[in-house]
Amino acid sequence: MPLTVAPCYNITMLLPHPLYPGKLIRRYQRFLADVELADGTVVTAHCPNTGSMRGCNLPGSPVFLSRSDNPARKYQYTWELVQADGCWVGLNTILPNRLVREGIENGLVGELTGYPLIRPEVKYGENSRIDLLLEGPAGRCYVEVKNVTLVEGGTALFPDAVTERGQKHLRELMEVVRNGHRGVIFFVVQRADGTAVAPADSIDPVYGRLLRQAVQSGVEALAYQALVTPLEIRLDHRLPVRLA
Repeated sequence: MPLTVAPCYNITMLLPHPLYPGKLIRRYQRFLADVELADGTVVTAHCPNTGSMRGCNLPGSPVFLSRSDNPARKYQYTWELVQADGCWVGLNTILPNRLVREGIENGLVGELTGYPLIRPEVKYGENSRIDLLLEGPAGRCYVEVKNVTLVEGGTALFPDAVTERGQKHLRELMEVVRNGHRGVIFFVVQRADGTAVAPADSIDPVYGRLLRQAVQSGVEALAYQALVTPLEIRLDHRLPVRLA
């Protein structure tokens, strides 16, 4: 049976509903996953996460899917959540941008107050679009949001695969700072078992080196934990970013 949710009136991000529980069979071709639903039906779902999903793609893991009634969609189901290491993990990489924006607008992110104008997907750098451009009396602040799903030994690690795109974003944020603006790399940890964020040096050492260089150059690294349940995802509290 699908899982339904009740209306909510705070800044919590409600997941699409109803959600359909199932069991992961396999994830493949980056964007696809085969899932056995509770009634035994096997469906192919869209996977809204382009990373390796290391630690979050084990066959047999409990999952939740949303379903679209759009007849134009090739795959009706979207993979939203997976249970890994005993906690729910949010996989959808679109949600963190919305969580961060709502958190800023509602004053939850104290480090990013004083910017009455927030614009998403503004062109900057070398054919890039910044996730959020904040503007106010203090000037401009460029915010690049990253979704974190990998946790090892209690530390949330980013990235979970080599990311040339992420490396490019760090170089562009350094250029933003050189031009006199604020630049922020904002990590959203969509699971409850990470107590800090660190670069995954063993996976992408170039990204780790660039992240440290960016912070030394004035780019600000922020991390917040999102509490994830099959009903909602809520930006909750700040985590330390460890670069040593």
